[in-house]
Amino acid sequence: MSFGRYSKAVLAVTLAVIAWGAYVRASGSGAGCGSHWPTCNGELLPRPKTVQTIIELTHRLTSGIDLLLVVGQVVWAWRAFAAGHPARRWAGLSLLFMLTEAGVGAGLVLLELVADDRSTARGLWMAMHLVNTFLLLGALTLTARAAHDDRPVALSRAGLAGWLGVGALAGALVLGTSGAVAALGDTLFPAGSLREGVAQDLAPTAHALLRLRVLHPVLALSLLGYVLLVGASWRAQGERASRLVTVTVGAFGAQVLLGFVNLGLLAPIPLQLAHLLAADAVWICLVLLVAEVLSSPAPSAVREPAGALRGAHLPAPVGGAIAHRAGHHRVLVEPLHLLRYVP
Repeated sequence: MSFGRYSKAVLAVTLAVIAWGAYVRASGSGAGCGSHWPTCNGELLPRPKTVQTIIELTHRLTSGIDLLLVVGQVVWAWRAFAAGHPARRWAGLSLLFMLTEAGVGAGLVLLELVADDRSTARGLWMAMHLVNTFLLLGALTLTARAAHDDRPVALSRAGLAGWLGVGALAGALVLGTSGAVAALGDTLFPAGSLREGVAQDLAPTAHALLRLRVLHPVLALSLLGYVLLVGASWRAQGERASRLVTVTVGAFGAQVLLGFVNLGLLAPIPLQLAHLLAADAVWICLVLLVAEVLSSPAPSAVREPAGALRGAHLPAPVGGAIAHRAGHHRVLVEPLHLLRYVP
């Protein structure tokens, strides 16, 4: 197995662990191991007596396996790539966010912000949990990308398109935190009908979690509109960026549609999990898209007059196509299919 395939496998396992963690919350099993961490009900190897304990313990065990996989990824990256390679950096950040993910999970348990707890503090911790989860997924995604694309991701080469991409990522984090709060509200304040749920949200005495829940679909539609509006600036960065825009918009549209179905059906657990995984998929697409924009050569550097290029040694078949190295960057002139001649 190559490092790239291993990194994709780690990302897939992490998505499965995240989905199971959401099931722990949706099923009310967060207190399945009591207020103990890292032990379960005070025991290292407990004998589960309830379904809730089995669910929570399974989540902890799979999280531990995932942590070991990320540690293995870091070791592999350090052995396989030279100092300064992006794979090393992103693998190291993946491990950092995996450790903070475990810390946030431990905090929820030790502070007893699980099960039927309805405090505002729990909503804040869930929002923090979501942000850390997205950062973890982003680092894992860029680790897998770096295995076959070692172009550095840097804001310094971005321009307007890059900053618009950063804005999209920030918006996705805000949307994700509102989704975490909305999901928590669905769990703690179940409604018998859509009308009853809307009445709960708009009631003068509504809980803070319910007041925030109503904002989630508004934020989702706003961010989708933003992505559609600025997509043209990203498409201008190249063919690969254009394809990623198409995939991202498609995934985002499907996720919004799934969200409204989830709302109409009063958030059954399977749809909650599907909605969460769709949100993770949109985030991964956005990360890849913005990384592509931030690592693409500036448009002014792609085409230069032939007379401006010095020291270019071209093989005969290349003809009029010109390619040369400028520092660490390759400057290319059409036709693009002649990239194979660039040393």
